[in-house]
Amino acid sequence: MLDLNNDIDSLSNFKRNTPEFLRQLKETGHPVVLTINGKAELVVQDTASYQRLVELAERTRRMDALKDSLADMRAGRVVPAEAMLDEMQQILAQKGNR
Repeated sequence: MLDLNNDIDSLSNFKRNTPEFLRQLKETGHPVVLTINGKAELVVQDTASYQRLVELAERTRRMDALKDSLADMRAGRVVPAEAMLDEMQQILAQKGNR
């Protein structure tokens, strides 16, 4: 979680004190927002925190897809798998008889 009191700093300060920032990133797991001319421009974080963020985003994407699928099922916009498999078998059987 970003701590607005401690995790915003200038790019110039980051350049001057990179080892200290790296230690902070690894210890806290918090990203650091870097400013250029007083405007937030960059976010820096350690790789473990980034990996957790990527995994969380992927889980969220999958959960959204599942929610959409459930909504489709409830609304009757899907064909049950058994019915689709039966239809596919009939199509294949017809092609085999030609």
